[in-house]
Order: sequence, then structure tokens, then C-alpha cells
Amino acid sequence: MRKMMIFVTLFVCSFFLMYNVSAASYTARAYINSSCNVRTGPGTQNKKISSAYIGSYYNLVEDKTYTDTNNHYDCNSDWYQIYYNGTATGYVCGDHVDVVRSYSTDDVAPSTTCEQEMSNLGFPSSYWGGLCALKERHPNWQFVPLKINYDWSYIIEKESPCGVNLIYGSSENAGFIDSTCNSYDSGYVGINQTGVAYYMDPRNFLSDRFIFQFQAQNYDNNFASSYVTAVTNIIGGSSFYKYHLNAGTNLAEVINSNATTLNVSPIFAASRMLQELGNSDSLYSLYSGSYTADPNTTYGQKFIELTGSATAYQGYYNFYNFGVSDSCVQSYGTAYCGLNYAYRQGWNSVNAAIQGGLSQIANNYIGAGQHTGYLQKFNVNQSNPSDIATHQYMTNIAAPSSESATNYKTYSDLGILESAFIFHIPVFNNMDATISNSPGGAVDGGEDNPPSSLPISTIVTSSGYRYAAGYISGIALGTDASTVKSTLESVGGSGTVTIYNASGSVVNSGTIATSYKVVINNSSSVETLEVIIKGDTSGDGIVNALDLLQVQKNILGTYNLSGAYWQAGDTSSDGAINALDLLQVQKNILGTYSIVQ
Repeated sequence: MRKMMIFVTLFVCSFFLMYNVSAASYTARAYINSSCNVRTGPGTQNKKISSAYIGSYYNLVEDKTYTDTNNHYDCNSDWYQIYYNGTATGYVCGDHVDVVRSYSTDDVAPSTTCEQEMSNLGFPSSYWGGLCALKERHPNWQFVPLKINYDWSYIIEKESPCGVNLIYGSSENAGFIDSTCNSYDSGYVGINQTGVAYYMDPRNFLSDRFIFQFQAQNYDNNFASSYVTAVTNIIGGSSFYKYHLNAGTNLAEVINSNATTLNVSPIFAASRMLQELGNSDSLYSLYSGSYTADPNTTYGQKFIELTGSATAYQGYYNFYNFGVSDSCVQSYGTAYCGLNYAYRQGWNSVNAAIQGGLSQIANNYIGAGQHTGYLQKFNVNQSNPSDIATHQYMTNIAAPSSESATNYKTYSDLGILESAFIFHIPVFNNMDATISNSPGGAVDGGEDNPPSSLPISTIVTSSGYRYAAGYISGIALGTDASTVKSTLESVGGSGTVTIYNASGSVVNSGTIATSYKVVINNSSSVETLEVIIKGDTSGDGIVNALDLLQVQKNILGTYNLSGAYWQAGDTSSDGAINALDLLQVQKNILGTYSIVQ
């Protein structure tokens, strides 16, 4: 599932491009070892223009220092000039810098003990500078070369078609944007080949904050004593965790126990569970084991009709939302689909459900050669060329680095950064090749490079929208239907999108509204998702007095909102329509508040 992690990718400022480094014998970079500012000149009296990120690398303009023009006031050393934002430059105090020099070619003989060690492991010389700097700071860390038996330029070509990778369309990313690809309402745009090469090049991310994208997502006994705490930090605020804790079951311990058996990182397992169930109690029926169908609702009636009892599936659990496909939910409702799946799988206990769900997740990604965050974004560890750049969990090309920075902070907060982490770092053939943008470089690429067939949930979330069984939301108020269609199709590759209005007519333009149907065909399956525009309870695509009246009447019990219309009325997304939602709709109309979609 390729989710576009909506992180504002500030970390892109942490590097300057290294995809064409053959012009010099080595590359010198400033590793930031403590908090510092970037200034317009070499001295603290000069204006601050940015902050440097601890644990990040910045390329030096030249491998030399500049005299402190302020007599070393608040800086005991001389200064380095760095690239801090694309081609923009600034100065950082040498007190906060370790200089790391990396060879630009792969034909250099090792000259230090560390370089010899890295060479013996199988890393080319262009990796040695970053790896040895890490090894000096973290002697317990282990680096394993993951040999990818494809040429670097071939891999970049496979990863470059429009929609396979996206980047945030900010000014600092201007040099990476492919203007031939479609743009996205969420602010994401196509990325060109040099940008793809930058983010795919492991040598650009051999720093404390970003190395964790290469960490294996298998269970690691070195962290056995820390996993439960880490998992609790991830899911401890959720409704499903609190529910089971009150019932006497610590889900963090259950996750850890099963992850041990299945060789899966509990941190990864907990993150996926939170993603599927969310923090609220909206999927209480799947995680509680005590669902009772309501005969006064359509889906409740169908549940009873299909099972013969309102309590047929009590005692069954589904923590990973398996079986809750759109086609099933549209016909039978979320509770029946999820619990029927759990019933057929025999998930009649908390432990059985977590074990079964983790087993499926482990087999689909970790056991399929995609055992790191990097490999889940860039599926390059495959023997069949047709599998390259398909089945990729992420479309946001910066997501592995963003997640890595989060993991780094988690481990740092837990005080286990000096543990024996193992990092599987890809090494490609002929990495000296210079990558340049070629005309048409972002087109589909023919039979040798077919567009990927992403899961429909992935197409939706990668487009910047939100996916839930039967629904699509997160679409900005006033968005044109053509924008939604083109955005989804750009991410979906060969997939097609058809949008229907409330009357069942196909629409290709005009403001999209609550209850519109978005039909997505990803070549292997089809789902119909009903649109939710928060605040638009009347289904006309705007928020006005009619919506305010409907929300008010629903609260008073004189008018019943249902389905997507009810979801639109719950503007606060707290699982109820109440005075807070009424207030938010009113303020949105007055222009003093914007409803969060």
C-alpha cells in the first residue's frame, strides 16, 4: 500500500545534490553535531537565515574554513560555508561541525582500518566516508551491503514515470520537479530523474537521522527490553488500546509476543495497527469482540439476516481491517465484512487476531524482499525486472527519510541509540553514472516498464486524500471533479477513475460534493467510494445555511442524516454530531473558521 505520508519535507534542506559527483576526487560535507544557526557571513554578528539540523549533512561550498569576523564571539572556531537550501549558501560555526570526506568514485584503495572494513564487507569507496563517520559515532552499529544486481541508471529509469514517485512542490524542490507530470491538490508534484536519483542514492542518507530507513523491520532481540515501551508510545493514546487495557489486556505485550514469533518489528506492527484502526472508536465493532447489530439500521438488518443473530460474531477480532473491501462494505457494512473475515480466519481471541494479521502483513512485504522502509518505497530488491518499481508502499519519495527521522527520535528518547542496529544498505551496479533528465523521461516506458498497479486504498492516500471502507474524504471544499479524477489517475498509473453525481450521472467537471461516487479501477479490482465533504450535509458542494439547519435538526432529532451525509455533519470527526459541529459549520459560513477536511 503506498501511502503518501503527508510530511512537510523540511529535511530536503539538509542536503545538496550528490547525483553528479564525478567532477571532483572527493565530496566534503559538514555533519552537524549540535544545534547551530546558518548565517549570512562567518561571524555571529551576521544575520541568521536558517537553522541547521542536528544529525544532518550539508555539502561544503569549498573544503576550507573562513575566519571569524566577530573575534570568535559565541564561536570558538572558524566557519564553514555550506549549501543549506538547494544552491543557497550560508555559514555555520565550526564548533558544531564534523567534516566528512567521501570519495566520488569507486576505485579508491582503503587507507584506514574502517575503510578496509567497509571494503571487506562489500561497500564501494564512495560509501566509506559516510559509513565510517557513522561508525566512529556509533561503534555498535552494523552495516550490511544489499547488492542490487541492476545498473544504477536502469533503476532510475524504472522509478521515473509520472505517478511512481511524488515530491512536495515547494521552492527548495524546484530543481527536482517534473513539469510534464500532473500536480496534486495536496501540494505534491511529479519528480524528475535527477530528483529520483538523489532520494534513491543511499550515500546521501548516511547520517544519524536518515540511516534508519535502511533498518531491517524484522524483530531484533537487542531491543527486546525496549519494544513494549516503544509500542505503548505509538498506540497508547488510541481507543482500541485503552479499551483492551481496561479489559485487562495489554496490546503492547501481545503485539511484542507475536512479533517475536513472526520475526516482525513490533514498532512496525504497532504503526500499521494504528493506521488501520485509527485513534477513535469508529471501528469499535472490529476490535472490541462484543459487537451487537442494531436492527433499526440497514446494515444491522443485513447483519442479522446473513448471520441469523445480532451477536453472531461476538468474540471475534480484526485489528488490521482485513476483508473490509469497498464492494463488501457497500453491500453489507463494515462490521459484517470485518467480522465475517475474522470468523472465517478463526480469529476468536485477541491473540489469534493479532497473530493472524501480522502474519499476512509480514508475508506481503517483509517476507517478499521489502524488509526496510527504503525497500518498501523503492522495490528494487527483485530478480524479475518487471517487479522493479511495483508494489511500492509509498508514493511520497521523501517518506522513508521522514519516517527515519521519526524513528531516530524515538530511539533517542528511549536512550537506545547505541544499540547494535543492523542497516541493510543498497549498492547498485555502476553508480558512477551521471543521471540527467532526458526528454520524456517521465513517460510510461513501454512493456519493459509497465505502470504499477497500486491497491485502491494506496491510490487514494497517495493522492493526498483519505481512505476508509466505502468512503473518500480529505478533498478541499470547492474542488473540481476533474481535479480529483486527474489526481487519482496520475497516481494510479494504468488505473481509471469515473465520478458520478448523486443522480448517477457521470461528471467530468464541476464542484464535487458529498455523496458523489468515485469509482476506481486499478486493473485488478474495482471500488466505489462515496465522497465526504465535511460540512456539506446537503450534497450541493458548498457549506451554507441549509447545512447548518440540517445539522441542527439532526441534533434535535427532527431530521436524520445518514451515510456520507452523516459523516459530513461530523465536522469535528469525533464520532458524533453535536453542538461542536454546529458551531464549526456556523463559523465556516461566517468566515471565522475553516472546517478541516
